[in-house]
Amino acid sequence: MNVAFLCLGGNMGDRLVNLNRAKALFDGEGLLIIAQSNIYETKAWGADNSPDYYNQCLKITTVLDAAQLMNILLGIEQKLGRTRNGTKNQARTIDIDVLLFNNEIIKTQLIETPHPRLHLRQFVLKPLNEIASDEVHPVLNKTIKQLLEVCTDTLSATKIEYDVHLH
Repeated sequence: MNVAFLCLGGNMGDRLVNLNRAKALFDGEGLLIIAQSNIYETKAWGADNSPDYYNQCLKITTVLDAAQLMNILLGIEQKLGRTRNGTKNQARTIDIDVLLFNNEIIKTQLIETPHPRLHLRQFVLKPLNEIASDEVHPVLNKTIKQLLEVCTDTLSATKIEYDVHLH
């Protein structure tokens, strides 16, 4: 069984509904959610005029390999109205990033793990720290907790009042 840590985010439409709709589609794809963080709201990273994001990290298990998982996640994004036009940091209904896959270092055209910018972003590190504080970044050789402590990202990630375990 493979273990992956994901970050879900979105800033278009009903952000909470979109996060929950994405997670609801996991079951039919053989992705089992083992743990989920609280949901955080943050300003759009790299795009000042975009609406604020909701972000959440998940720990999942799957029999799929990393490439298969990425293809499933891209399909879920598409089902939920995500369109990709090559523009970085554009507004989106849903974005699902693979942060870590087992303890593997993978770099292909389709997927790169660990995610190359996970250590730079509060909106990833704060929720990931809730569910994976002792996980070690396989390239930087620091725990998620240590990476959060030294993160210089100035965009605040604020926990929203919503009990993710009731839904």
